Amino acid sequence: MQIQTKGITKRWLLNSLGVILVLIVTLVLSLSFAIQSYIYYGIQQTINGRSDEITNVFSDYGRRSPRDFSVAARNYVENFPNKESMELMVFNSNGRIITTSVGFAPDESQPMPDYNLALTDPDGYGTWTGELTSGEKVMAVTRVIRNDAGSFVGGVRYVVSLEEADKQIGMIVFILILAGAVIILIIITTSYYFMKSIITPVKEIGAIAQRIAQGDFKARIEKYNDDEIGQLCSTINDMAVELGAAEKMKNDFISSVSHELRTPLTAIKGWAETMQGGGMDDDTFEKGMSVIIRESERLSGIVEELLDFSRMQSGRMTLTMDKIDILAELGEAVYMFSERAKTEHKFLLYDEPQMLSPVLGDVNRLRQVFVNIIDNALKYTEEDGTIGISAQEEHGYIRVVISDNGCGIPPEHLPNVKKKFYKANQTVRGSGIGLALADEIMRLHSGSLEVESHENVGTAVTIRIPTLKQKAAEPEPDKERISEQNG
Repeated sequence: MQIQTKGITKRWLLNSLGVILVLIVTLVLSLSFAIQSYIYYGIQQTINGRSDEITNVFSDYGRRSPRDFSVAARNYVENFPNKESMELMVFNSNGRIITTSVGFAPDESQPMPDYNLALTDPDGYGTWTGELTSGEKVMAVTRVIRNDAGSFVGGVRYVVSLEEADKQIGMIVFILILAGAVIILIIITTSYYFMKSIITPVKEIGAIAQRIAQGDFKARIEKYNDDEIGQLCSTINDMAVELGAAEKMKNDFISSVSHELRTPLTAIKGWAETMQGGGMDDDTFEKGMSVIIRESERLSGIVEELLDFSRMQSGRMTLTMDKIDILAELGEAVYMFSERAKTEHKFLLYDEPQMLSPVLGDVNRLRQVFVNIIDNALKYTEEDGTIGISAQEEHGYIRVVISDNGCGIPPEHLPNVKKKFYKANQTVRGSGIGLALADEIMRLHSGSLEVESHENVGTAVTIRIPTLKQKAAEPEPDKERISEQNG
């Protein structure tokens, strides 16, 4: 198992594992100290329990004289039941050791701080934990005996070796350290596989994202788990699909625009070359000039549409807001297409209302919207088809509906028709940006453009724009936004 020390793994090692290690070390040290204190306290309580017997043993004759104390003390030592676990020392009134439970001559050079403490303590009690000159660690308790007059007659010292206790404590501490090491090892092992389950997909995501950035929109990330990483994989896969679709739409847009530009240019060039050769009658000359003018206007319209789209993309589209008669602009747009509808053998029906309230808007931009929608309706309607146009005022808005009984839009294409570059029908001329541009213009007018369509039935586009009174009643931010764009 190899753990990398870069990136996420390095941060995890320095942060999470470091904190866990400090916590475990602190816990082991705290438990070790608590266990040592508990065991030492238990030993001291045992010694204190034995030393409390002195009060009863020496309650009568032990306090009559130092000689009586010495006799009673020797008798006490000889009958002491815990000789195997602790050593007893008896001091006379002069502070000299007169007998011990081990039967050997006492080593009076050993330190006895507990004895000195007992001499000064009002209760005649002293305790000490430390090392003897031999290096052995012991715990000692001394009890001083005084007679009824308060004179010092002797004392008894209890000494217990802590070697076995320390071994026991050491074993427990070793087990704690071993348990801590096992816990850390388990954490490292489980965290390694956990980090691997994150880092491996992240690396794969990075590699696939790089391929997508280089234009490979068919690259996909395999989703292993239904978690945050899995959701990220799904999101990136969806992004690749969207980017692929956008790339295709862009290419189709370039191809479509190229075709749209080539058609009028070809007509203009052809008639210009024909006219340059001379030798044509007046009718042919007039016909050629009208074709050149018409195709030039068409070419100019395409270029202007592309410029408008560029302004929309960069947020630089401006509006020249004024009080306008929208009914007049709609009527003019309908009139523009009347002759074309007759030529194409289609019926253009306009249900013109008597009067509509004025609106605050850009006359050229609104006319552009009407022209774009009517042009689309004619393009997608077969011969002998009908295009209906109606307008009415309702709830403070002017509502214009332009409908046709043409081929309609398939359900899978309908949500995307207002997106830039998108064309549901690639066989019909057009750049694919007209509807997106019209939708943006209506948005800047605080209005809306909605498309409803059924395949092989027809399409209806509903345009809504607030009247001048409604616009005046609306909050000011919309006007401020338009003013900023105009600036």
